[in-house]
Amino acid sequence: MEYKMYSEVFEQPDSIRKTFEMELVNMDKISAKLSEVNRIYLIGCGSSLSTAYTAKNALEMVTDLDIDVFTGYEFYYNKKLDNENSAVIFTSQSGETADTLAALRRANELGIHTITISNKKDSSMIKEAKYPIITRCGREEAILGTKTYVTQLSALYYILFSASDYEKSDELIKELMSIPTLMQKLIEETEEENKKLAYELKDEEIFYAMGSGPNFGLAYKLAMTMLMEGALKHSCPLYASEFRHGLIERAEKDVPIIILDSDYPSDEITQKAIDFCEKIKVKTLVFRMKDYSEINNLLSPFILVIPLEWFVFYLAHYNGKDPGSTRHIGKVRYK
Repeated sequence: MEYKMYSEVFEQPDSIRKTFEMELVNMDKISAKLSEVNRIYLIGCGSSLSTAYTAKNALEMVTDLDIDVFTGYEFYYNKKLDNENSAVIFTSQSGETADTLAALRRANELGIHTITISNKKDSSMIKEAKYPIITRCGREEAILGTKTYVTQLSALYYILFSASDYEKSDELIKELMSIPTLMQKLIEETEEENKKLAYELKDEEIFYAMGSGPNFGLAYKLAMTMLMEGALKHSCPLYASEFRHGLIERAEKDVPIIILDSDYPSDEITQKAIDFCEKIKVKTLVFRMKDYSEINNLLSPFILVIPLEWFVFYLAHYNGKDPGSTRHIGKVRYK
């Protein structure tokens, strides 16, 4: 079993550590700039879009920041963009994603403050943004986006919460800095149980993924890039509160539904979905943050992503698939 994703899972903690070591002063300057703007746009595609959803939902739970999320071309073609004292943050693994790059050039034309978070220092997006942040992940080959995902998300949380009015921002930032150590422990401790879970569900062809608040972004990543791209399984993400508007009619005995629960206020509705699924004997896979860590639950996606990565890794493996390869995706990869 020589899949590149395996080693990249273990490289996540050091990728975060190195990024903070090399970029912290730069990120502090960017946070100061963000604290002066009236509106912030977050732009990404695939895994990068999922980090935007997570950051937006986390910040809107506890701050007054005005944040919008767009995919690249949705931003590019939008006619109602506010270019008066606004900033836009672009996230991209390669820094060459065509639609995100087009959106960056559009923002520069409009005179909006542009910030790029990318893993390639000589990429177009790093060169063309006014304020670049380079994640220090080294080369990433697996399509799922493991170390680049958590490092992008770390950078977003740092610059946005540092710029916010969240009363516990200093405490959250301190806990964010502890994530690499927690992550290293979880990588070692959660592999075997999720390997077994993957074996039990290897013959399933469709998975639903649900989460509330910041966990919706992780559910989006889980469905769109991890299960569909990595394990080649049909999947669909949704906010947990939307379970009763559609999915409830397809939730049947033995249908696998992955539910993320972090005890957010909105997870009151998540628990109702869990209760319903268990009552009718859905294959309910509940990943609860409290089972892994007691840090601020706004940081839940950093924690829950680790057992989910192992689950998807072995789900692909037991179906004879390389979880890091692609069939049709034409996105730019590192050479």
